[in-house]
Amino acid sequence: MLSEHRTELGGKLKPMGEARALFTSLRQSADPAVTAAIERHVTDAPDRALSRINVLDFAARYGLDEERAIGAFLHAARLGLFELCWNVLCPGCGGVLDSNATLKSVHGEEYACALCAAGYEPTLDEMVEVAFTVNPRVRRIAAHDPDTLPFPEYVRQLFWSSGLELPEDEAYERLLQEIVLDRMELPPGERATLSLQLPAQYCIVFDPVTHSTRFLDVKGEATRERQSLTVVFNKLREPTGRVELRPGPLPLILDNRTDVRVLPAVWIAGQAMHDLLGRRKAFLTANRLLSNQTFRDIYRTDTLDVDQRLKITSLTFLFTDLKGSTDLYERVGDLVAYDMVRAHFRVLHEVVAAEAGAVVKTIGDALMATFATPGQAVAAALKMRDAMRTLNAGGRHEDLVLKIGMHEGPCLAVMLNERLDYFGQTVNIAARVQGLAVSRSIFATKPVVGNTQAAELLGAAGLTPVPQRASLRGIVDRFTVYEIP
Repeated sequence: MLSEHRTELGGKLKPMGEARALFTSLRQSADPAVTAAIERHVTDAPDRALSRINVLDFAARYGLDEERAIGAFLHAARLGLFELCWNVLCPGCGGVLDSNATLKSVHGEEYACALCAAGYEPTLDEMVEVAFTVNPRVRRIAAHDPDTLPFPEYVRQLFWSSGLELPEDEAYERLLQEIVLDRMELPPGERATLSLQLPAQYCIVFDPVTHSTRFLDVKGEATRERQSLTVVFNKLREPTGRVELRPGPLPLILDNRTDVRVLPAVWIAGQAMHDLLGRRKAFLTANRLLSNQTFRDIYRTDTLDVDQRLKITSLTFLFTDLKGSTDLYERVGDLVAYDMVRAHFRVLHEVVAAEAGAVVKTIGDALMATFATPGQAVAAALKMRDAMRTLNAGGRHEDLVLKIGMHEGPCLAVMLNERLDYFGQTVNIAARVQGLAVSRSIFATKPVVGNTQAAELLGAAGLTPVPQRASLRGIVDRFTVYEIP
């Protein structure tokens, strides 16, 4: 039951009458257990737990099915309970390089991480996370006013991604004390000095607000001679610099030339920091969300701009088609054939959604679906074949024969005909592999059958893929494909 509540910072929240109405609507479209968990979370969780919620972590914490949790949060975001954010991440440190309210704002050019002094071309697999922050109309949290967050909470809630496994409370404070030599809150336009005693370790002056960075290569014998350094903070994202210093005293002058508060700190780039950045957990990737049927159903055309081309490193495509459908219309007539084909599409849609995939489109009697992993696609293919047997057994007319083909690989996410679609050789190969099927056998490529999860599923079903060489239309070299009997 939603009621008055205090945040961990002591702020009293207003009664959430509007939220009650929104949760009533959510219960009509989302899983009841997930909805109840979300309602408890919004009411009772501390502020930080409502900023950039990691849905996979949320599902694990409450013992919920991941796909149902994803679906519920998507419906909740559509209703206005949460704000959906697409964060471009640094794969090195796990920091958020750019935060966007829509995937349309993510560009395909290289993103630079000042902390890691490296640039990365974004992919939707592991570099773009999808997280959810409670809407301030439902409950106002400290992260809605980032300039009020103290340094520890700013880096926890806004700089690092939801995929970084951070310790809680006192353990977190102790860790920061170990890896942060000193830190400061510097108001807009202000200039101040930190009096440091530099250790003989590599240090990094880094501000998580502007991402301004300076690397301090501290080495050699300790000195009492005067050393000085000035670091200027602005919003130009200038190239990071490196300076050699010796252990000993250092007055570090910090100059904030922005119109926002900055939070510069001197980080010790030692083993403790390395261990912290290595603590990762699963998070909801953009790639996985794009292959979620609920997302495609809710957001439809509101995903990418027409001119966007975003890379995906790995996506599994499944194509199906009905064998001899033209002859079927001739034999049984349009009305009967139409009902049969419609029933088969209904079955395929149910199977795809149940295996955490998404139907991209149907063309005539053919279907194109995507899955985040080959294992999910194989599970769907096997269930489709079984479902078609059941459908045929219950029919009064001749059997429908479903041809299935699968392939996994890189591709581009694009917008075609006002719909999220995919482009690339991986898509072409998957379609050509489906064309090899002439019976109820399923055809797949090595990246699919060689996947660990897929191999386990096939083994458990007592199925052994049979390799064969084939010529695929539009593919120069002959291709090894596998027939799953």
